[in-house]
Amino acid sequence: MLNMNIAYVTYQDKGAYDSTTVESEDDQLLDFLKSKGLTIEKVIWNDPSVNWDNYQLAILKSPWDYFDFINDFYQWLEVLEAKNIRLLNPTDVVKWNADKHYLLEIEAAGLKVTPSVFLNRSQQTNLNSYFKQFNTDKLIVKPCISGGSKNTFKVTSDTVEDITEKLKLLLLDEEFIVQPFLNEITDSGEWSLIFFNGKFSHALLKKAKSGDFRVQHAYGGTIYPQEPTEKLLAEAQSYVDLFAKNCLYARVDGAVINNEFVLMELELIEPFLFLNTNPSNYEHYYAALLELV
Repeated sequence: MLNMNIAYVTYQDKGAYDSTTVESEDDQLLDFLKSKGLTIEKVIWNDPSVNWDNYQLAILKSPWDYFDFINDFYQWLEVLEAKNIRLLNPTDVVKWNADKHYLLEIEAAGLKVTPSVFLNRSQQTNLNSYFKQFNTDKLIVKPCISGGSKNTFKVTSDTVEDITEKLKLLLLDEEFIVQPFLNEITDSGEWSLIFFNGKFSHALLKKAKSGDFRVQHAYGGTIYPQEPTEKLLAEAQSYVDLFAKNCLYARVDGAVINNEFVLMELELIEPFLFLNTNPSNYEHYYAALLELV
């Protein structure tokens, strides 16, 4: 049994990510960890009334609004470091993972990522040029610091002019990433492979509802538990081995293109973990927690 006070870190829930099809993973996992005898309680990361001196360990579970308050979030991470409160996942990993420029580092390591172009703040751009560059008729444009499909656009020849105009305003405040839309997501689904302390736990395919491109369950997406092939598992494991060291959890999201896994995102801050797909997933999480602490 862990003899310490643990903060189970979440956010001020205003219903933005509610779903009628998925139970509260936060509450289910919290109850499970309490049943193991842990002294753990739910804490909102930016609640000014929280006395962080009360905790020795903090587990990031669902700070789903961190990208709306990114400077506050970075400052909060520094507070934890200053108070010597250990964070899982580690603070240096979380800072790195908060900005999608991390994809450049993963690509430089020789691993496959979705082709990406980064737009600097106030950069003049015409999205038309990226259709040819990526040899595609559909683009995805999203902020470099974002989540939950906020300010995420699917761009086609019909919408490119309108979205280019919207982007000019958005680029005044933040940087964006442009990527080709992966048709494999529509055709076959998006893979999520979940690892606890570097060890594979479970996997699933996520599919968007008809007419949408967002696979999140808050937008009507559906999930299908899967057993990955040895090849797919080995490819996903390589991202975790290089870039998710000492992480309690990691979710590797991507698509299989021409029989090779291509990373879309390496989720190391606040991913939904789909623990409900198998009761043993909770045990995998707990075992990893014990190993790390």
